[in-house]
Amino acid sequence: MLRVVSSLVGIYALVVLLAWFFQERLLFLPHVGREHVATPAERGLGWQQVDLITEDGVNLDAWWIPTDRPRGSLLFLHGNAGNISHRLDSIQQFHRLGLSVLILDYRGYGRSEGRPSEAGTALDARAGWRWLTEQAGAPADEIVLFGRSLGAAVAAELAASLEAQNQPAAVLLESPFRSVPALGQQLYPLLPVRWLATLDYPTERYVTRIEAPLLVIHSRDDEIIPYTEGEAVFEAANEPKQMLPIMGGHNTGFVESEPGYSAAIDQFLIRLAGLERHPSD
Repeated sequence: MLRVVSSLVGIYALVVLLAWFFQERLLFLPHVGREHVATPAERGLGWQQVDLITEDGVNLDAWWIPTDRPRGSLLFLHGNAGNISHRLDSIQQFHRLGLSVLILDYRGYGRSEGRPSEAGTALDARAGWRWLTEQAGAPADEIVLFGRSLGAAVAAELAASLEAQNQPAAVLLESPFRSVPALGQQLYPLLPVRWLATLDYPTERYVTRIEAPLLVIHSRDDEIIPYTEGEAVFEAANEPKQMLPIMGGHNTGFVESEPGYSAAIDQFLIRLAGLERHPSD
């Protein structure tokens, strides 16, 4: 019996050690779909490739997909796997909503240089914000920040770091989690995740510093990030805010919930962000 117990303790200790050592590889999945699978042109959208340079000198690959009569611009921060070419469905949705879209690949993702990290994704988002405000000439109060899954944490951090006079028109957080330790403890209840975690991404704390109108979008059917995580983020946030429950899987809910998904975002942008559509649209 003692040998069995000792063996189990040893196995558990090994699992804990491996979880600690490989936690960045469990969160950041840049090699899941590294190659581009399509471009916006295949959806009939005009676009241009953009090179972004971060404050620490990393070159990022990005796409700029403008619309002829924009109600505003959207900075798209995607999830933890794949690359910008896997987000064409979402890009097309936002384009139909009258938003010009800048979408970037984090360092280490797609054709971007570097290696992903929590500090790095924050710098990557700032590079996108700078390009929109300085190169594209977009006024801050006409920019929408959008983040899905991991990107929700990145978008929340960016919004929380902006000065009061430089706030975006709105922040959209889809499938957010409270923090990496909090989510990890739910997903791996038998491991001391809160003690092991070196990654944080504290979305729940970031939203307490966001002053722009906030829309939290979450599927009740999400099989990866529980709906209760989105609810907790929403509860922690300041007004004005709105919760949009949708249906469908973590990676497909935004498609499965159409046309209500786009219609709800459209009304939020009009009512709380003041981004009206052009009369002829």
